[in-house]
Amino acid sequence: MTMRLTLAAFAIAAAFPALADTPITPEAFEAHVTGKTVTYRQFDSIFGIEEYLPDRKVRWSVAPNECQYGSWYPQDDDICFVYEYDPTPACWTFWLKNGALVALSVTSAPGEELYEVSADDTPLPCPGPDVGV
Repeated sequence: MTMRLTLAAFAIAAAFPALADTPITPEAFEAHVTGKTVTYRQFDSIFGIEEYLPDRKVRWSVAPNECQYGSWYPQDDDICFVYEYDPTPACWTFWLKNGALVALSVTSAPGEELYEVSADDTPLPCPGPDVGV
């Protein structure tokens, strides 16, 4: 029986590699992202782009020139984000895989991870807050 449970655990870890990895620490996450704009994909599509500013501030975009401003904070092994128009925290577990971030929302199932596909220092083209008439 113990052998079957061990084999089952290995099969699950192989099917969902993120489960087998140790989450990145908040300090390592901050060092990896601060000053960068990271593009994430989920499945075969771009999921969104996040610019990580000093003092744990962020700009998030899922469409060109449409940005949400917010911040992130650590909570246990997760990194949580809150945005200006939705104060409900969105928490994610992050791992580093071959030097790139892998993230899984605490409300998502294994297999729905986001993957860092690029990171650079180009700012998001966001209009400033309260721009317009």
